[in-house]
Amino acid sequence: MNWFHSLLMNDGIAHTIFIFAFVIALGMSLGKIKIFGVSLGIAFVLFVGLACGHFGLSVNETMLNFIKDFGLVLFVFTVGLQVGPSFFSSFKKDGLQLNIVAVSVVCLDIIVAITLYYIFSSHVSIAMMVGILTGATLNIPSLGAAQEALHQLAMTENIALGSAVAYPIGIVAAIPALALLRVLLKINTADEAKKIESASDSSEQPIHYSLQLSNDAIANRSLEDVKKLVGRDFIISRLKRGDEYSIPQAGQILHLNDSLRILSAPVDKEAITIFIGKGIEEDWKPSEQKLVSRKIVITQDKINGKTLGSLSLQAFGISVTRVNRSGIDLLASQNLTLQIGDSVSMVGETQAIKKAEYLLGNTLKRLNEPNIVTIFVGILLGVLLGSIPISFPNMPLPVKLGSAGGPLVVAILLGRFGYKLKLITYTTQSANLMIREMGICLFLASVGIGAGAQFVESITSKSGLLWLFCGFLITMLPLLIVGFIAVKFAKFNFLTMMGVLSGSRTNPPLLVYSNSVAASDAPAVGYSTVYPLTMFLRILSAQVMILVFCG
Repeated sequence: MNWFHSLLMNDGIAHTIFIFAFVIALGMSLGKIKIFGVSLGIAFVLFVGLACGHFGLSVNETMLNFIKDFGLVLFVFTVGLQVGPSFFSSFKKDGLQLNIVAVSVVCLDIIVAITLYYIFSSHVSIAMMVGILTGATLNIPSLGAAQEALHQLAMTENIALGSAVAYPIGIVAAIPALALLRVLLKINTADEAKKIESASDSSEQPIHYSLQLSNDAIANRSLEDVKKLVGRDFIISRLKRGDEYSIPQAGQILHLNDSLRILSAPVDKEAITIFIGKGIEEDWKPSEQKLVSRKIVITQDKINGKTLGSLSLQAFGISVTRVNRSGIDLLASQNLTLQIGDSVSMVGETQAIKKAEYLLGNTLKRLNEPNIVTIFVGILLGVLLGSIPISFPNMPLPVKLGSAGGPLVVAILLGRFGYKLKLITYTTQSANLMIREMGICLFLASVGIGAGAQFVESITSKSGLLWLFCGFLITMLPLLIVGFIAVKFAKFNFLTMMGVLSGSRTNPPLLVYSNSVAASDAPAVGYSTVYPLTMFLRILSAQVMILVFCG
């Protein structure tokens, strides 16, 4: 068995691969075990790494740091690519208000952490308090950013210990916080669900309805002219005149008593109805004998970045009704910019649909091919951006976005605007998740192995108990304070707020609990709305705290 002992104890490549494979495999397996319905999930990789480090299994420090940083880059970059398309739209209307709530949680987390530091400054350093903060808020990428800032300052304090101690508290204490909020606010989840349903008319998702043209002022005008007069964005997907069905083109003349199938944003329905005529109940099924409805996925590279109007699909006799991107339905306006992976809903005759299919691609196999160029161009640009020093007044050293913040910012921008650089940013959800999980596993394993030698000694000391107490307060207080104010005084829906609070902590187990309580998708919507900004702020704020207080 000398060969096995040599594999465990030497410092070679095989040894490094073996240790990482063991830590990740065992950690992921144990992470699936649920205790009282809650599991640590991928975070268990960190604790297995700590155990291995405690029992003397180590990795070459240079190799360990490389794997840690590269894993973090892969994780934050794929997160940025995924949230990029919806990042900027999350600031519109209600999304802006929800993000303000999430930012309030982030800020209060920092305030509580700094307050605790000043109270216990003789027992815990500010750097370790930042580590505790990253664990209590379950944001491991922010730990990476803080460690990188410490490296800039030539400091060697092992803040991963504080993060590892506070992480379980961040999971366990957050759920009772929401449960306590529900009791204090006397929330009836059924009533909250009804409020969401009654407010669904204000959704931005486009809706279909039927109108009969009865306004003499717009009769005998072309569709193009009518759209200009109405001044609202809408689509007429089908027209019925007598017993004949057709798809109206821009120059087609509309007549009195024409039946129109309209698609628009819900907020525009009333204005469009008043202008055109009256609402009717129309059975459009007979039109399917002549017209078919299809969804075509854009897979042609040359379409990426083009506007819908530039394709002139109306010339084929086709009406495009909506475009689905990342699960969100967008109204098919002529100036909408298309991207690879968009699903285009259209209505037309069979031959016309085939022509459009040839133009747009609809080759689903093409979407399974990874766009490796985009990933590594993005990482290249992200590392460059993260290395640029940014000076601020009264700061001892310039701030750098680093290997966490730089790739995240670039990925968000590429996810939203990559088509302008002729880069195809579409990645299947499974491929994105695979790269993301691989990255965070490598990072967690590296952190655990590096900190394991000191973990048991730290957690059993008086300092370790203090770290647990601080982690508990950071976890509970901001959620209770912000959640209470948002629901009690700002009148936010509690079900949505559960998702926002979960997203403000980037806390998947808390979202699972919220979904089980709500029995609806309201928490998931709130979570996804605030997650991108929250992730960005947590990564950046951890680094800034280190540079401001430790510089």
